[in-house]
Amino acid sequence: MPANGNHPLKLQFGLINHEGRYLTAENFSFKVNASAPSLKKKQIWTLEQDSQDIQVVYLRSHLGRYLASDKDGKVTCEADGHNSDCRFLIVAQSDGRWALQSEQHLRFFGGSRDYLSCFAQVITNAELWAMHLALHPQANLLSVARRRYAHLSMEDGEIAVDVNIPWGVAALLTLVYMDGKYCLKTCDGRFLSNDGKLLTQSGRATAYTLELKCGKLAFKDCEGKYLSPMGPTGTLRSGRCSKPGKDELFDLEESHPQVVLMAANGRYVSIRQGVSLAANQDDETDMETFQMEIDKETRKCTFRSSQGNYWALVAHGGIQSTATEVSANTMFAVEWLGHKVAIKANNGKYICTKKNGQLLAVSDSVGERLLKVFFSFILSLH
Repeated sequence: MPANGNHPLKLQFGLINHEGRYLTAENFSFKVNASAPSLKKKQIWTLEQDSQDIQVVYLRSHLGRYLASDKDGKVTCEADGHNSDCRFLIVAQSDGRWALQSEQHLRFFGGSRDYLSCFAQVITNAELWAMHLALHPQANLLSVARRRYAHLSMEDGEIAVDVNIPWGVAALLTLVYMDGKYCLKTCDGRFLSNDGKLLTQSGRATAYTLELKCGKLAFKDCEGKYLSPMGPTGTLRSGRCSKPGKDELFDLEESHPQVVLMAANGRYVSIRQGVSLAANQDDETDMETFQMEIDKETRKCTFRSSQGNYWALVAHGGIQSTATEVSANTMFAVEWLGHKVAIKANNGKYICTKKNGQLLAVSDSVGERLLKVFFSFILSLH
């Protein structure tokens, strides 16, 4: 589990052929073609790695079926599991494009429009595919080697990789897709150059090809070198390596919304006074900002502080920011009531405020003591 408690993004992408068309999985008869001019649902593929051989990958369509090729090169997308015909190898090219080779039959996948096959013995332009990531463009970037997150350091004018928790807009990087390459854009609208400088305009030095290694991403610059964190602060720039090692590998993690909560007394919920939560502050700082992490199955939320601890229900209905792991008592149901919310704890009671601002989960019904939600910045809404 990463230090932030976030999960690496499932690598989902579109594959663009030499004619600028996307590989498409049709709903009818599980057929595939390369006819679509843009990336939509039917053009999204999910990469899955083999549990025994990390070099082998499977490509799953939006229908939950897998791309496969038989010995005659016929390509289908009907398989509902990892069989031998679904095993592919990614052969990365110097320009960042991929050739997909059937591991079982050692032939390459390519073609155009309705004429796709996996029968080529050598790689030509027709067998090359560009990867277009299909994800929310804003994400957190985690260094695999340092186990630290990238963020904009305004004082030093660089992207530093030196924080345990990606907090605030400074830790938000936007991946900008341009002609098969990606730029890394900071929250103030600047682009990362391969020398570590931040530029107001994108160009050759700010464009990177994405490479995949062991399920992680590497960013290759225009000189064939790779981004990595350098020095004590982890300044992000290209190093001398022409092959990606652990220092050059990154995870992309989905970013969560971070919110500021105002109680009925007109004051912000805070942990400035200690571990107990109370609505007793008039200004917004990191102490009044909490990260909402939504469980996709239960739709309940956890609230995480900038120190990394979760809100937790404790004895007598108290709410404290003390939990280091997610449990039943850190999960809260959020009921939206216009621009306000009611928050219910695991004891079935709603959170309300005492006269001194202390938060307690002791109310059986929704009254006037609701919390207003102000999104200080929305990192991602998946």
